Amino acid sequence: MELVGRGTGHRDRDRRTIAVGGEPTFRDTRHLTGVPALPYLVAVPSETPPRNDDAAGPPDGGSRPRKPARRRSQSAYTRAGVDLDHDESFIDDIKEIARPTFRPEVLTGIGGFAGLFKAPERYADPVFVAAADGVGTKLKLAAQVGRFDTVGIDCVAMVVNDLIVQGAEPVVFLDYLAMSQLDKGIASEALRGVAEGCKRAGCALLGGETATMPGVYRKGEIELVGFAVGVVDRDKVIEGSTIREGDVLVGLASSGFHSNGYSLVRRVVDEGVKAGKIDLFAAVAEINTSLASALLAPTRIYVKPLLNVIREFEVHGIVHVTGGGFSGNVPRILPQGVVARIDPQAWPRPGVYPWIQRLAELPEEEMLRVFNCGIGMILVVPHEQAEDIIHRLQGLGERGYRIGEIERKRSDSGLPIAFDPGFLTRSDEDERD
Repeated sequence: MELVGRGTGHRDRDRRTIAVGGEPTFRDTRHLTGVPALPYLVAVPSETPPRNDDAAGPPDGGSRPRKPARRRSQSAYTRAGVDLDHDESFIDDIKEIARPTFRPEVLTGIGGFAGLFKAPERYADPVFVAAADGVGTKLKLAAQVGRFDTVGIDCVAMVVNDLIVQGAEPVVFLDYLAMSQLDKGIASEALRGVAEGCKRAGCALLGGETATMPGVYRKGEIELVGFAVGVVDRDKVIEGSTIREGDVLVGLASSGFHSNGYSLVRRVVDEGVKAGKIDLFAAVAEINTSLASALLAPTRIYVKPLLNVIREFEVHGIVHVTGGGFSGNVPRILPQGVVARIDPQAWPRPGVYPWIQRLAELPEEEMLRVFNCGIGMILVVPHEQAEDIIHRLQGLGERGYRIGEIERKRSDSGLPIAFDPGFLTRSDEDERD
Protein backbone atom coordinates (compact mmCIF):
# COMPACT_ATOMS: atom_id res chain seq x y z
CA MET A 1 0.00 0.00 0.00
CA GLU A 2 1.06 3.62 -0.29
CA LEU A 3 0.68 6.75 1.75
CA VAL A 4 -0.41 9.47 -0.61
CA GLY A 5 0.35 13.12 -0.20
CA ARG A 6 3.02 13.53 2.46
CA GLY A 7 5.02 16.65 1.68
CA THR A 8 8.69 16.99 2.50
CA GLY A 9 8.40 20.44 3.96
CA HIS A 10 9.66 22.57 1.08
CA ARG A 11 7.26 24.96 -0.52
CA ASP A 12 8.89 24.69 -3.95
CA ARG A 13 8.71 20.87 -4.15
CA ASP A 14 5.80 18.67 -5.17
CA ARG A 15 4.11 16.37 -2.68
CA ARG A 16 5.15 12.77 -3.12
CA THR A 17 3.64 9.32 -2.97
CA ILE A 18 5.40 7.24 -0.35
CA ALA A 19 5.59 3.47 -0.78
CA VAL A 20 4.76 1.91 2.55
CA GLY A 21 6.16 -1.38 3.79
CA GLY A 22 7.51 -3.02 6.92
CA GLU A 23 6.56 -2.74 10.56
CA PRO A 24 7.74 0.15 12.76
CA THR A 25 10.29 -0.54 15.45
CA PHE A 26 9.50 1.21 18.71
CA ARG A 27 12.72 2.03 20.49
CA ASP A 28 10.93 2.34 23.84
CA THR A 29 7.58 0.92 24.93
CA ARG A 30 6.95 4.11 26.85
CA HIS A 31 5.74 5.57 23.55
CA LEU A 32 2.59 3.50 24.03
CA THR A 33 2.12 2.73 27.69
CA GLY A 34 1.85 6.11 29.38
CA VAL A 35 3.98 8.91 30.69
CA PRO A 36 6.95 8.05 32.91
CA ALA A 37 8.00 10.20 35.81
CA LEU A 38 11.22 11.18 34.05
CA PRO A 39 11.57 12.30 30.44
CA TYR A 40 13.88 10.78 27.92
CA LEU A 41 15.73 12.35 25.05
CA VAL A 42 16.10 10.98 21.55
CA ALA A 43 19.67 11.05 20.27
CA VAL A 44 20.26 11.75 16.61
CA PRO A 45 23.52 10.21 15.32
CA SER A 46 25.92 12.73 13.93
CA GLU A 47 27.13 12.24 10.39
CA THR A 48 30.62 10.82 9.93
CA PRO A 49 32.69 13.24 7.83
CA PRO A 50 33.84 11.81 4.48
CA ARG A 51 37.38 10.48 4.33
CA ASN A 52 39.84 12.71 2.55
CA ASP A 53 42.66 10.56 1.16
CA ASP A 54 44.47 13.54 -0.35
CA ALA A 55 45.15 14.93 3.10
CA ALA A 56 46.86 11.78 4.40
CA GLY A 57 50.28 12.30 2.73
CA PRO A 58 52.17 9.97 0.32
CA PRO A 59 52.11 6.22 0.97
CA ASP A 60 55.93 6.09 1.40
CA GLY A 61 55.82 8.56 4.25
CA GLY A 62 57.60 11.26 2.22
CA SER A 63 57.50 14.93 2.86
CA ARG A 64 54.96 15.85 0.18
CA PRO A 65 52.91 18.70 1.65
CA ARG A 66 49.34 17.87 2.63
CA LYS A 67 46.55 19.27 0.51
CA PRO A 68 43.74 21.03 2.30
CA ALA A 69 40.62 18.88 2.76
CA ARG A 70 38.00 19.43 0.09
CA ARG A 71 34.59 20.30 1.44
CA ARG A 72 31.35 19.40 -0.25
CA SER A 73 29.87 22.62 -1.52
CA GLN A 74 26.52 23.58 -0.04
CA SER A 75 23.61 24.75 -2.13
CA ALA A 76 22.19 28.20 -1.57
CA TYR A 77 19.04 26.61 -0.10
CA THR A 78 21.12 24.62 2.42
CA ARG A 79 22.97 27.79 3.42
CA ALA A 80 19.56 29.40 3.91
CA GLY A 81 18.71 26.66 6.43
CA VAL A 82 16.90 23.97 4.38
CA ASP A 83 18.89 20.83 3.57
CA LEU A 84 16.85 19.02 0.92
CA ASP A 85 18.94 15.83 1.01
CA HIS A 86 18.63 15.56 4.79
CA ASP A 87 14.92 16.31 4.88
CA GLU A 88 13.91 14.06 1.99
CA SER A 89 15.66 11.09 3.60
CA PHE A 90 13.06 11.34 6.37
CA ILE A 91 10.39 9.95 4.01
CA ASP A 92 11.56 6.40 4.70
CA ASP A 93 10.95 6.94 8.41
CA ILE A 94 7.46 8.32 7.79
CA LYS A 95 6.31 5.37 5.70
CA GLU A 96 7.30 2.92 8.45
CA ILE A 97 5.41 4.97 11.02
CA ALA A 98 2.22 5.38 8.97
CA ARG A 99 1.69 1.95 7.46
CA PRO A 100 0.23 0.16 10.53
CA THR A 101 -2.61 2.72 10.70
CA PHE A 102 -4.00 2.07 7.21
CA ARG A 103 -7.61 1.05 6.58
CA PRO A 104 -9.16 -0.65 3.53
CA GLU A 105 -10.76 2.65 2.51
CA VAL A 106 -7.37 4.19 1.66
CA LEU A 107 -6.87 4.25 -2.13
CA THR A 108 -3.23 4.19 -3.11
CA GLY A 109 -1.32 5.20 -6.20
CA ILE A 110 2.01 6.45 -7.46
CA GLY A 111 2.71 10.12 -7.99
CA GLY A 112 -0.36 11.51 -6.27
CA PHE A 113 -0.53 15.08 -5.02
CA ALA A 114 -3.18 14.39 -2.39
CA GLY A 115 -4.54 11.52 -0.33
CA LEU A 116 -7.31 9.36 -1.74
CA PHE A 117 -9.87 7.42 0.27
CA LYS A 118 -13.47 6.26 0.03
CA ALA A 119 -16.35 6.01 2.45
CA PRO A 120 -16.72 2.69 4.27
CA GLU A 121 -19.23 0.57 2.39
CA ARG A 122 -21.45 -0.05 5.43
CA TYR A 123 -22.77 3.53 5.31
CA ALA A 124 -25.99 3.79 3.29
CA ASP A 125 -26.17 7.60 3.03
CA PRO A 126 -22.73 8.84 4.12
CA VAL A 127 -22.11 12.39 5.25
CA PHE A 128 -18.48 13.48 5.58
CA VAL A 129 -17.50 15.44 8.69
CA ALA A 130 -14.22 17.40 8.82
CA ALA A 131 -12.31 18.98 11.69
CA ALA A 132 -8.95 20.58 12.42
CA ASP A 133 -7.13 21.48 15.61
CA GLY A 134 -3.66 21.89 17.06
CA VAL A 135 -1.87 20.94 20.24
CA GLY A 136 -1.27 24.56 21.19
CA THR A 137 1.12 25.83 23.84
CA LYS A 138 1.41 22.39 25.45
CA LEU A 139 4.11 21.98 22.79
CA LYS A 140 6.28 24.50 24.64
CA LEU A 141 6.12 22.33 27.74
CA ALA A 142 6.95 19.23 25.67
CA ALA A 143 10.08 21.00 24.39
CA GLN A 144 11.00 22.08 27.90
CA VAL A 145 10.74 18.49 29.18
CA GLY A 146 12.21 16.95 26.02
CA ARG A 147 9.36 14.59 25.20
CA PHE A 148 7.16 14.67 22.08
CA ASP A 149 5.33 11.36 21.66
CA THR A 150 2.39 12.22 23.93
CA VAL A 151 1.70 15.48 22.10
CA GLY A 152 1.41 13.41 18.92
CA ILE A 153 -1.49 11.58 20.57
CA ASP A 154 -2.89 14.97 21.64
CA CYS A 155 -2.81 16.14 18.04
CA VAL A 156 -5.07 13.28 16.96
CA ALA A 157 -7.31 13.35 20.02
CA MET A 158 -8.28 17.00 19.77
CA VAL A 159 -9.52 16.45 16.22
CA VAL A 160 -11.19 13.02 16.36
CA ASN A 161 -12.99 13.89 19.60
CA ASP A 162 -14.61 16.75 17.69
CA LEU A 163 -15.75 14.30 15.00
CA ILE A 164 -17.36 11.81 17.38
CA VAL A 165 -19.41 14.66 18.85
CA GLN A 166 -21.36 14.60 15.55
CA GLY A 167 -21.62 10.81 15.67
CA ALA A 168 -18.96 10.46 12.97
CA GLU A 169 -16.44 7.63 12.73
CA PRO A 170 -12.96 9.06 11.95
CA VAL A 171 -11.63 7.56 8.71
CA VAL A 172 -8.48 9.50 7.78
CA PHE A 173 -6.10 11.86 9.53
CA LEU A 174 -3.44 14.24 8.21
CA ASP A 175 -0.82 16.09 10.21
CA TYR A 176 1.22 19.24 9.80
CA LEU A 177 4.58 19.24 11.58
CA ALA A 178 6.93 22.22 11.33
CA MET A 179 10.36 23.01 12.78
CA SER A 180 13.10 25.54 12.18
CA GLN A 181 15.34 22.67 11.05
CA LEU A 182 14.27 19.05 10.77
CA ASP A 183 15.41 17.09 13.81
CA LYS A 184 14.63 13.52 12.79
CA GLY A 185 14.63 12.28 16.37
CA ILE A 186 12.03 14.79 17.53
CA ALA A 187 9.95 14.50 14.36
CA SER A 188 9.90 10.69 14.51
CA GLU A 189 8.89 10.76 18.16
CA ALA A 190 6.01 13.15 17.47
CA LEU A 191 4.81 11.20 14.43
CA ARG A 192 4.93 7.91 16.30
CA GLY A 193 2.60 9.56 18.78
CA VAL A 194 0.36 10.64 15.92
CA ALA A 195 0.30 7.08 14.60
CA GLU A 196 -0.56 5.73 18.05
CA GLY A 197 -3.40 8.24 18.31
CA CYS A 198 -4.69 7.10 14.92
CA LYS A 199 -4.68 3.49 16.11
CA ARG A 200 -6.63 4.42 19.24
CA ALA A 201 -9.18 6.27 17.10
CA GLY A 202 -9.27 3.64 14.35
CA CYS A 203 -8.38 6.06 11.55
CA ALA A 204 -5.64 6.00 8.91
CA LEU A 205 -2.68 8.39 8.88
CA LEU A 206 -3.23 9.25 5.24
CA GLY A 207 -0.55 11.90 4.80
CA GLY A 208 0.61 15.28 5.92
CA GLU A 209 3.30 17.91 5.67
CA THR A 210 6.71 18.12 7.35
CA ALA A 211 7.92 21.69 7.01
CA THR A 212 11.38 23.14 7.56
CA MET A 213 10.99 26.86 8.30
CA PRO A 214 14.24 28.54 9.40
CA GLY A 215 13.77 31.54 11.65
CA VAL A 216 10.12 30.81 12.48
CA TYR A 217 10.50 28.39 15.41
CA ARG A 218 13.11 28.03 18.13
CA LYS A 219 15.52 25.13 17.95
CA GLY A 220 14.04 22.03 19.55
CA GLU A 221 10.45 23.28 19.30
CA ILE A 222 7.74 22.15 16.89
CA GLU A 223 4.34 23.10 15.56
CA LEU A 224 1.88 20.22 15.35
CA VAL A 225 -1.59 20.46 13.81
CA GLY A 226 -4.06 17.81 12.71
CA PHE A 227 -6.89 17.46 10.23
CA ALA A 228 -9.38 14.58 9.97
CA VAL A 229 -12.41 13.43 8.04
CA GLY A 230 -15.08 11.17 9.46
CA VAL A 231 -18.29 9.66 8.16
CA VAL A 232 -21.78 9.18 9.54
CA ASP A 233 -25.09 8.21 7.96
CA ARG A 234 -27.24 11.26 7.35
CA ASP A 235 -30.04 10.07 9.64
CA LYS A 236 -27.52 9.32 12.45
CA VAL A 237 -25.96 12.77 12.71
CA ILE A 238 -25.90 14.02 16.31
CA GLU A 239 -26.30 17.80 16.56
CA GLY A 240 -28.36 18.46 19.69
CA SER A 241 -31.75 19.29 18.19
CA THR A 242 -33.45 16.37 19.98
CA ILE A 243 -32.24 17.42 23.46
CA ARG A 244 -35.27 17.86 25.72
CA GLU A 245 -36.26 18.61 29.29
CA GLY A 246 -35.54 15.66 31.57
CA ASP A 247 -32.47 14.41 29.69
CA VAL A 248 -29.47 13.44 31.80
CA LEU A 249 -25.88 14.65 31.37
CA VAL A 250 -23.34 11.82 31.60
CA GLY A 251 -19.73 12.93 31.98
CA LEU A 252 -16.72 10.86 30.95
CA ALA A 253 -13.53 11.26 32.96
CA SER A 254 -10.61 13.08 31.36
CA SER A 255 -6.93 12.13 31.63
CA GLY A 256 -5.94 15.58 32.85
CA PHE A 257 -5.85 19.02 31.26
CA HIS A 258 -5.87 17.38 27.81
CA SER A 259 -4.59 20.17 25.53
CA ASN A 260 -6.33 23.21 26.95
CA GLY A 261 -5.39 25.92 29.41
CA TYR A 262 -1.65 25.48 28.95
CA SER A 263 -0.89 29.18 28.58
CA LEU A 264 -2.02 29.54 32.19
CA VAL A 265 -0.40 26.27 33.27
CA ARG A 266 2.92 27.27 31.73
CA ARG A 267 2.84 30.68 33.41
CA VAL A 268 2.37 29.02 36.80
CA VAL A 269 5.12 26.47 36.07
CA ASP A 270 7.60 29.02 34.71
CA GLU A 271 7.14 31.33 37.67
CA GLY A 272 7.47 28.43 40.10
CA VAL A 273 10.62 27.09 38.44
CA LYS A 274 12.25 30.52 38.44
CA ALA A 275 11.41 30.97 42.12
CA GLY A 276 12.76 27.52 42.96
CA LYS A 277 9.35 26.35 44.20
CA ILE A 278 8.55 23.91 41.36
CA ASP A 279 10.58 20.98 40.07
CA LEU A 280 9.00 19.48 36.96
CA PHE A 281 10.62 16.09 37.56
CA ALA A 282 9.97 15.71 41.27
CA ALA A 283 6.97 13.77 42.58
CA VAL A 284 4.11 15.95 43.78
CA ALA A 285 2.11 14.40 46.61
CA GLU A 286 -1.30 15.75 45.62
CA ILE A 287 -1.05 14.41 42.06
CA ASN A 288 0.77 11.12 42.88
CA THR A 289 3.36 11.49 40.12
CA SER A 290 5.85 13.98 38.77
CA LEU A 291 4.53 17.26 37.47
CA ALA A 292 6.03 16.58 34.03
CA SER A 293 4.16 13.28 33.81
CA ALA A 294 0.85 14.80 34.83
CA LEU A 295 1.12 17.80 32.53
CA LEU A 296 2.19 15.76 29.49
CA ALA A 297 -0.43 13.02 29.93
CA PRO A 298 -2.05 12.65 26.48
CA THR A 299 -5.62 13.66 25.75
CA ARG A 300 -8.04 10.77 26.12
CA ILE A 301 -9.52 9.52 22.83
CA TYR A 302 -13.20 8.63 23.28
CA VAL A 303 -13.99 7.46 19.76
CA LYS A 304 -14.31 3.69 20.10
CA PRO A 305 -16.39 3.56 23.31
CA LEU A 306 -18.71 6.29 22.05
CA LEU A 307 -19.23 4.56 18.70
CA ASN A 308 -20.30 1.51 20.72
CA VAL A 309 -22.78 3.52 22.80
CA ILE A 310 -24.18 5.37 19.79
CA ARG A 311 -24.92 2.11 18.01
CA GLU A 312 -27.06 0.72 20.82
CA PHE A 313 -28.45 3.65 22.78
CA GLU A 314 -30.25 6.91 22.11
CA VAL A 315 -27.87 9.85 22.34
CA HIS A 316 -29.36 13.33 21.91
CA GLY A 317 -26.16 15.34 22.11
CA ILE A 318 -22.41 15.14 22.82
CA VAL A 319 -20.08 17.85 24.13
CA HIS A 320 -16.30 17.80 23.80
CA VAL A 321 -15.11 19.75 26.85
CA THR A 322 -12.20 21.48 25.17
CA GLY A 323 -11.04 25.12 25.04
CA GLY A 324 -13.56 27.20 26.97
CA GLY A 325 -14.36 24.48 29.50
CA PHE A 326 -17.96 23.79 30.45
CA SER A 327 -19.15 27.37 29.97
CA GLY A 328 -17.82 27.65 26.44
CA ASN A 329 -18.81 24.24 25.10
CA VAL A 330 -22.04 22.93 26.66
CA PRO A 331 -24.19 25.78 25.23
CA ARG A 332 -22.96 24.99 21.70
CA ILE A 333 -25.28 21.98 21.38
CA LEU A 334 -28.35 23.16 23.32
CA PRO A 335 -31.56 24.02 21.47
CA GLN A 336 -33.63 27.05 22.41
CA GLY A 337 -35.73 26.87 25.55
CA VAL A 338 -33.56 24.60 27.71
CA VAL A 339 -30.74 24.98 30.21
CA ALA A 340 -28.07 22.51 31.31
CA ARG A 341 -27.94 22.31 35.10
CA ILE A 342 -24.61 20.86 36.20
CA ASP A 343 -23.46 19.71 39.62
CA PRO A 344 -19.67 20.37 39.84
CA GLN A 345 -19.50 18.12 42.92
CA ALA A 346 -20.88 15.07 41.10
CA TRP A 347 -17.49 13.65 40.05
CA PRO A 348 -14.04 13.37 41.63
CA ARG A 349 -11.45 15.89 40.50
CA PRO A 350 -7.91 14.55 40.08
CA GLY A 351 -5.26 16.31 42.14
CA VAL A 352 -3.87 18.33 39.25
CA TYR A 353 -6.97 20.58 39.32
CA PRO A 354 -6.78 21.71 42.96
CA TRP A 355 -3.04 22.10 42.37
CA ILE A 356 -3.51 24.60 39.53
CA GLN A 357 -6.46 26.29 41.27
CA ARG A 358 -4.38 26.88 44.38
CA LEU A 359 -1.23 28.14 42.64
CA ALA A 360 -3.06 30.30 40.09
CA GLU A 361 -5.56 31.52 42.71
CA LEU A 362 -8.49 30.77 40.43
CA PRO A 363 -12.12 31.17 41.47
CA GLU A 364 -14.41 28.22 40.73
CA GLU A 365 -16.16 30.09 37.92
CA GLU A 366 -12.88 30.55 36.04
CA MET A 367 -11.83 26.94 36.65
CA LEU A 368 -15.01 25.75 34.93
CA ARG A 369 -14.48 28.16 32.05
CA VAL A 370 -10.81 27.34 31.39
CA PHE A 371 -10.35 23.66 32.27
CA ASN A 372 -12.31 20.44 31.81
CA CYS A 373 -12.00 19.88 35.59
CA GLY A 374 -11.88 16.11 35.15
CA ILE A 375 -14.64 15.65 32.53
CA GLY A 376 -13.49 15.39 28.92
CA MET A 377 -16.75 14.47 27.18
CA ILE A 378 -20.45 14.83 28.04
CA LEU A 379 -23.35 12.79 26.66
CA VAL A 380 -26.93 14.07 26.77
CA VAL A 381 -29.16 11.00 26.97
CA PRO A 382 -32.74 10.03 27.89
CA HIS A 383 -33.29 9.74 31.64
CA GLU A 384 -34.40 6.11 31.41
CA GLN A 385 -31.21 5.04 29.59
CA ALA A 386 -28.66 6.96 31.65
CA GLU A 387 -27.72 4.22 34.13
CA ASP A 388 -27.40 1.57 31.42
CA ILE A 389 -25.15 3.89 29.41
CA ILE A 390 -22.94 4.54 32.44
CA HIS A 391 -22.62 0.80 33.02
CA ARG A 392 -21.80 0.22 29.36
CA LEU A 393 -19.10 2.90 29.46
CA GLN A 394 -17.58 1.34 32.55
CA GLY A 395 -17.46 -2.00 30.76
CA LEU A 396 -15.60 -0.30 27.92
CA GLY A 397 -12.94 1.09 30.26
CA GLU A 398 -14.40 4.58 30.75
CA ARG A 399 -15.44 6.22 34.00
CA GLY A 400 -18.88 7.75 33.58
CA TYR A 401 -20.78 9.97 36.00
CA ARG A 402 -24.25 11.48 36.13
CA ILE A 403 -23.30 15.15 36.33
CA GLY A 404 -26.45 17.10 35.52
CA GLU A 405 -29.84 17.43 33.88
CA ILE A 406 -31.59 19.36 31.14
CA GLU A 407 -34.29 21.69 32.43
CA ARG A 408 -36.74 24.08 30.86
CA LYS A 409 -35.45 27.64 30.64
CA ARG A 410 -37.38 29.94 32.94
CA SER A 411 -36.74 33.13 30.96
CA ASP A 412 -35.44 34.09 27.54
CA SER A 413 -32.67 36.15 29.13
CA GLY A 414 -31.32 33.31 31.27
CA LEU A 415 -27.99 31.65 30.57
CA PRO A 416 -28.03 28.24 28.85
CA ILE A 417 -25.87 26.67 31.57
CA ALA A 418 -26.17 26.76 35.37
CA PHE A 419 -23.80 25.38 37.99
CA ASP A 420 -25.49 24.16 41.15
CA PRO A 421 -23.04 22.39 43.49
CA GLY A 422 -24.65 19.47 45.33
CA PHE A 423 -28.07 19.58 43.65
CA LEU A 424 -27.91 15.97 42.47
CA THR A 425 -27.17 14.78 46.02
CA ARG A 426 -30.08 16.83 47.34
CA SER A 427 -32.38 15.45 44.65
CA ASP A 428 -31.44 11.87 45.51
CA GLU A 429 -32.08 12.54 49.21
CA ASP A 430 -35.49 14.06 48.45
CA GLU A 431 -36.43 10.99 46.39
CA ARG A 432 -35.48 8.68 49.27
CA ASP A 433 -37.53 10.72 51.72
